Amino acid sequence: MFYKKSNDHYITAVSGVDRKTIVYGQNTLMSEFKLKKNSILPMHAHPQEQTGYLVAGRIRLILDTQVHDCEPGDSWCIPGDMVHGAEILEDSIAIEVFSPARKDYLPET
Repeated sequence: MFYKKSNDHYITAVSGVDRKTIVYGQNTLMSEFKLKKNSILPMHAHPQEQTGYLVAGRIRLILDTQVHDCEPGDSWCIPGDMVHGAEILEDSIAIEVFSPARKDYLPET
C-alpha cells in the first residue's frame, strides 16, 4: 500500500484530537494524530501495542502511573492493554503504529 499526503479523511476521536489512518497491512496500521492545545486524550487501553513519535508540539504522555513530557523527536512504545492517555500542551502532531492493525481504525470501503 502507498499513501500520498492529503489533508482529507481525518476523524475526530475526542474533542481536540483528530486522527487519520495513513497506511495499513495485515500486521500493522499507521495513523497521524492532530492534537489541539489544552485537549485531553482520556485514559484508555486496547490490546494492540502502540509505537509513537512526536513530530511537532508538546504533549504530556501518561503511561499507567508514569508521566513523560514529550517534545518533537521523542518516541514511545506502549504495550497492549496498558492504560494510557495524554494532555496536549501545544498544538501537536504525532505518528503512531499499532500492531496488530486496529480494525476499528481501518477506512470504510
